[in-house]
Amino acid sequence: MDEPTQGLAPAFIRHIRDMIAELKRLGVTVLLVEQNARVALSVCDRGYIMEKGSIVFEASSHELRESPVTREKLGV
Repeated sequence: MDEPTQGLAPAFIRHIRDMIAELKRLGVTVLLVEQNARVALSVCDRGYIMEKGSIVFEASSHELRESPVTREKLGV
């Protein structure tokens, strides 16, 4: 999914997040490209931060939520 929450109202963002979480619960693998880090980290198992087309940091969603790198780069 490429930016599924882009330009949506908060109520729709929650709905999209819940739909992605349900797909995960059902065992469906989803490749999610999302600038909304809070949404992405709430549903992902693992994340990657890219800058200028290169991966600069990768970790589990828990590590990304707690990382100073993530807070600095994504404002999470």
